[in-house]
Amino acid sequence: MTKPVTLAAIAGAHGVAGEVRLKLFGEGVAGLSCYKTFNDGALTLLKIRDDGKGGAVARFAECTSRADAERLRGTVLTVPREALPPLAEGEFYHADLLGLPVVTDAGEAVGTVLAIENFGATDIIEITRAPVPEKGPKTFMVPMIPAAVLEWDEQRLVIAAGFAED
Repeated sequence: MTKPVTLAAIAGAHGVAGEVRLKLFGEGVAGLSCYKTFNDGALTLLKIRDDGKGGAVARFAECTSRADAERLRGTVLTVPREALPPLAEGEFYHADLLGLPVVTDAGEAVGTVLAIENFGATDIIEITRAPVPEKGPKTFMVPMIPAAVLEWDEQRLVIAAGFAED
């Protein structure tokens, strides 16, 4: 777990002076504003504000025109793992779970973590089945609750066998 962690992505230009629109992946503007540099120092944050739509508008020192901002479209903003706050027991960063192999508590390999969604109640783990079934869903979802997700570490995520059934 030493790879950089993605906190946002540049969605495009905002205005003509080099500001960019951000899609946020973390705890909102407040969570992003505590970092001053991104992408190993390639981008220096000067200011950031909430856009009122769940995203943000930011200005970077290296981006002084709309053309600069347009060239940054699609750029992800990363910070080193060690720059993130420590986690409490039972907490996780989404980046730590994405791509992990998934097994049941009975030891059966069922797939890989594809995505983590939150529709309001709790995080939901989307798992890609492996091997891909000929019929039926190619992915399935498991709520991130103790009864369903029993444990995880850097090597794998373990779910209760009943949640892996069709």
